[in-house]
Amino acid sequence: MKNRLLVLALLIVPAFAQQPRQNFVINVGTPEGQLLQQIGQELDDAKKEMLMQDFLDKYPKHEGAAWVCAMLAVDYNQQKEYDKSLAITEKVYANTPDMDVAYAGLKAAEGKEDVELVKKWSARTSAAARKEIASAKPPTNDEEKQQATYTKDVDMYSEYALYVLALKVKEPKETIDLIDALEKQNPKSQYLAEGAATYFEALEKAGEGAKACPAAARMAAADAKNAEAMLFAAQCSWTGNRADGVINYASKAVTALNSRTKPEGTSDSDWATKKATMLGSANFYIGQGYTMQGRYGPATKALRASLGSIKGNEAFYAIALFDLGLANYNLGKTVGDKAQMREGLKFFEQSAAMKSSVQDQAARNASLVRNELGGK
Repeated sequence: MKNRLLVLALLIVPAFAQQPRQNFVINVGTPEGQLLQQIGQELDDAKKEMLMQDFLDKYPKHEGAAWVCAMLAVDYNQQKEYDKSLAITEKVYANTPDMDVAYAGLKAAEGKEDVELVKKWSARTSAAARKEIASAKPPTNDEEKQQATYTKDVDMYSEYALYVLALKVKEPKETIDLIDALEKQNPKSQYLAEGAATYFEALEKAGEGAKACPAAARMAAADAKNAEAMLFAAQCSWTGNRADGVINYASKAVTALNSRTKPEGTSDSDWATKKATMLGSANFYIGQGYTMQGRYGPATKALRASLGSIKGNEAFYAIALFDLGLANYNLGKTVGDKAQMREGLKFFEQSAAMKSSVQDQAARNASLVRNELGGK
């Protein structure tokens, strides 16, 4: 039985108002410096592009090449000349693995919606950004703080690019490939959690469903906030009849959801809906785990907590009602509380009224309990 979680795409695009950075001094006493000066002073866009391309052709290893390349690539990307952009970024990046160059290459790869290119340039962009983060000194002024924030945003965007394309592509194997790359790049990425349900579905469509449960367990272990993976792992434990695993993963999902803040760019109502849906699923699984163990007190509490959120999922709802019938009947039977046994009967009857895998058994249980209570 599959747990269909509500997937809300995090369409958060870091705001990159910053232009490619010039972190070198132009020496106008050299031909290279004079050409750089011309580039900086040229107002005509077409002429400026020609000057920048000329500079890269003549001086691809100059310290100013990255700056020129990033500016020219931005122009090419805006014109949707993605192949031109990739040609210059590849050439310059080989000599200078600069973050601005890598980011420009990533934007071109995104424009082409090419899976292999997005993977390559995403990895390069992240590596360059993390290198800057690792080597940077603590910021001492607003400009340096802004630069530090920008660098972190670029790194995050490299993950976002993989995630967004994974949602766009039509071939399940491409989705798998992109999410695999995202997991490798950052096992704790917020986009990995957002893309988890899509990833597990793609594995099934690609005939690789056997990989889904190990992947969910791996993701859940890597990130204490990946409630999506935890819920899938709980589902795997449920279908595998492992009560301890069901309770463990579902309880961790509750903790993860309660510790997560509303994602940036998501409305309050959308986040409330998603969180309620996932908490409902988590409580459903917790209830299933306790029912499997015959621990009917905590099972009743968890299952009741799940009902409001899982009502739209008829399969889950019918099973939750059935287990509430089982729990209340057994709790009442143990202490001779016929009122609680009747509560169990009520839940069995409600479950029997719904088409599900437990409908027939719910009807039989209802009949047995009704007879036991003397038809009352």
